[in-house]
Amino acid sequence: MTTPVPGLPMAVPDPGLPAEVRIHEVGARDGLQNEKGTVPTEIKAEFIRRLAAAGLTTIEATSFVHPRWVPQLADAEQLFPLVRELGAQDPGDPSGRAVHLPVLVPNERGLDRALALGATRVAVFASATESFAKANLNRTVDEALAMFEPVVTRARAQGAHVRGYLSMCFGDPWEGPVPVPQVVRVCRALLDMGCDELSLGDTIGVATPGHVGALLTALAGQDIPVSALGVHFHDTYGQALANTLAALRHGVTTVDASAGGLGGCPFAKSATGNLATEDLVWMLTGLGISTGVDLGLLTATSVWMAGQLGRPSPSRTVRALSHKE
Repeated sequence: MTTPVPGLPMAVPDPGLPAEVRIHEVGARDGLQNEKGTVPTEIKAEFIRRLAAAGLTTIEATSFVHPRWVPQLADAEQLFPLVRELGAQDPGDPSGRAVHLPVLVPNERGLDRALALGATRVAVFASATESFAKANLNRTVDEALAMFEPVVTRARAQGAHVRGYLSMCFGDPWEGPVPVPQVVRVCRALLDMGCDELSLGDTIGVATPGHVGALLTALAGQDIPVSALGVHFHDTYGQALANTLAALRHGVTTVDASAGGLGGCPFAKSATGNLATEDLVWMLTGLGISTGVDLGLLTATSVWMAGQLGRPSPSRTVRALSHKE
């Protein structure tokens, strides 16, 4: 047990949990793609710079999806060069840690655009359910996997790190609860085609800790290493932190979160905001888990971004800490 720091919870380590967690920050991509309006390119770039200065080392920058589908991120070619230098070194961190800037690529054309700008980390976005694959990609699950295979193969051949997002891992608005074996099958397919890591998405926020544990146990039973897994929870029913803790108890050390709780999913209307990065850091700090994130700087960044968007942050931690100031 450590002495409390003003503005931070008392750290009470749990020996059954990881000592360190890598936060995969998605606010600049997953968060802003769900905004009704378009955020100016320079504001997006400044948001990413501030996130890096707060200590986040994996910041998803943008998406190379066709602008017709996600007009909020139509400026990917203009934005990425403005932040690309962060990929060499975080100027706000004396340790000189590199900041990874993954980008979403839906197909080979998107991959071409990303690689041409020097992207070294890319992500593809698959679905565990047929209904969402149809709504999001206008393909069956297997047709989508076939589309991603050459993308993953080419990206790996170029030396890029590839993340596979898997949406609807726990529930689907059209199909209801998703059977665990169905999710395991698609996870196996993504890893077999060459993805370096997977992000298990609770796209509509219906997961509960027992369901999370059941899926992670099933994946381990199929020799899918927990080191290759991240979790991506939405807080529709207030379960995101509880589900994260359940994942940590199963050895997961990569957690997706969005600064200020921005975002949802434009193709799943029942999806509410992502797990707020500040809420996650507060919990992890209280558990004695290292993240490398300065909560004060991160909170200030989300307050600033909320001002740019013209509304308060939905993050409880942002509201609590900013109210104290």
